[in-house]
Amino acid sequence: MKKTILALALVITAGNLFAQKKTTTSASVSFDATTPKDALPKAENKTVIGSFNTQTGEFAFEAAVKNFSFSNPMMQDHFNGDNWFKSTTFPVFSFSGNIEKINKVKFKKNGTYKVTAVGTMKIRDISKKEKIEGTITVVDGKIKINTDFMLKLSDYNISGAPVEAGKISKTPKVKVSAEF
Repeated sequence: MKKTILALALVITAGNLFAQKKTTTSASVSFDATTPKDALPKAENKTVIGSFNTQTGEFAFEAAVKNFSFSNPMMQDHFNGDNWFKSTTFPVFSFSGNIEKINKVKFKKNGTYKVTAVGTMKIRDISKKEKIEGTITVVDGKIKINTDFMLKLSDYNISGAPVEAGKISKTPKVKVSAEF
């Protein structure tokens, strides 16, 4: 009897530990670099992977650069090219870090919580600390993370004639949405 209770306790404990880490393969990231001169530099990637630990606040997202889809194929070529994101050499963007004060989020209760994430954004060969505001929404046990922020292209050595001519924003808006 004692062995059965011990085995059951280990199974329940292991289940609780594994339930803390959530993953997704269908998060999305959109990129909007439109300006008054050009409304086309918009892209979306719906195949972003992510992990999130509800206990520690630790999380990570990774997006394949070539999976960003533009309405204009030429724009997509430029985006992946050597002057921009060099997707052949640097195939992924990533962001990993922690959500501050994660204990304020009540994962067993429906609600929306404003959060701040601090972590490292890696684009091309540059890693930079970033602080990003967002929300965590809990609905019937499902967790949704949303954020939008501005990304300064020059911080990642991205420039070129379209940027300097005002056809592409120097600080595009990035939106991330994930459901765990």
